[in-house]
This record gives sequence, structure tokens and C-alpha cells, in this order.
Amino acid sequence: MRNVRRIFRVVLFVIAGLYLHYTLPQHDVAKVTGISDRLERLSSFQQIFYNQVDLGSAEGDMRDLRLINTVKVDTWFLGLWRGGERVMVYRNEDTGVYPPYFKFDSSDLEAEASALAGKEQWVSITHYGWRMRFLSIYPNAISIKPVSGPEYRPFPWFNLFFLAFLIVGFFFVRAMWRQFVERTVDPTMDALEDGYDMRKSRVQKWLDSWRSK
Repeated sequence: MRNVRRIFRVVLFVIAGLYLHYTLPQHDVAKVTGISDRLERLSSFQQIFYNQVDLGSAEGDMRDLRLINTVKVDTWFLGLWRGGERVMVYRNEDTGVYPPYFKFDSSDLEAEASALAGKEQWVSITHYGWRMRFLSIYPNAISIKPVSGPEYRPFPWFNLFFLAFLIVGFFFVRAMWRQFVERTVDPTMDALEDGYDMRKSRVQKWLDSWRSK
């Protein structure tokens, strides 16, 4: 039973970690090489990774994808290692209120990217999501900010504070739950067990009295 609980906790931890990695903001240093629009039919699985069509447009499996083509600095874990450049494609779509980026200006972001296309200006692209080439899944660009050069490394302050908040909240809720169990659940269970023992004792005495006759 303990092994089942451990496996269940590990699975929950992995799912939560993947969800946070997908939705929390990330920053790439890149140069915009161009923008493109294309109409694509999304499968039911692909639609999981897309948010919504722009406000005022009709929802459906056909999606007008706005893409931002870039050449980004190739980094390793947490951006600590630089190993040249590689191409990266971002999608540009509104998020609405979920994930809570409140992005409603995909057209403005497309104009910003168009103005930077082909220039040697390095930018920091804030985005979330994953790039899965075999499924045609793209990270969603949230904002574009000019930076000094390819050596620029933004520090993930928001992610750090958010994860710290989650950890503190987890231990706070855990402590409250333990107090609730100790003060409410355990006394209730003890009272039920005592009541059960008393009723069992009475029944046993009644049976013994009948047997003695």
C-alpha cells in the first residue's frame, strides 16, 4: 500500500512539474527573421496546446496560425551554457485569461515582430509552451523586448517567487490539514471506535446471557 501511495505521489509530482514548465514564462534571446501566416487544420490532440482564436473570430478545427520565425541563442539548462544559434518558431495567439497572461494584442505583437524582421537587433522573447516539431506545436510568444546582445540573460524572478510561494503554501496547507486531522478527524474516529466497542460488548453480553439459560 505504501508503494502505491509513493507511485501516486511521484506521478502527481511529475504531472504538476510538467504543467508548471509548460505554463510558466520563459525567455529566449533571439533575432526575428520573419513572420508568416498560414491556415492549418488542427487535430483534436493539437488543439490541447492552442488557446483560442482571436476575439471576434469563429472557433473551429481550422486555425489561422500567426508565426514568428527567429534565430535564437542555443542555451542549455537554465540558460547557463551557450552553444551557438538555432532556429525557433513561435506562434502568436491571444491567451485571454488562461493561462493568465491576459494577452489580447497578438496583432500588435505581429507588427512589432514585422518591424524587427531581418534586422540585427537581438530581442528577449517571453513565451510559454513547448516546441514539438513532429506535432507542429509551437510555444506562444507573449512579448518582445529589445536587448543589448546575445549575451543577455534575463533572470527568472517571477518563476522563482512563484515557486517559493507554492512551496510555502504547500507546507502551510499541509500543517493546517494535520491540525484538522488531529483536532477533528482523530477524535471523531476514536469516538466511533469506542461506540462500536461498547455496542459490541453489549451484544456479546446479551448473547452470553442467552447461552447461560
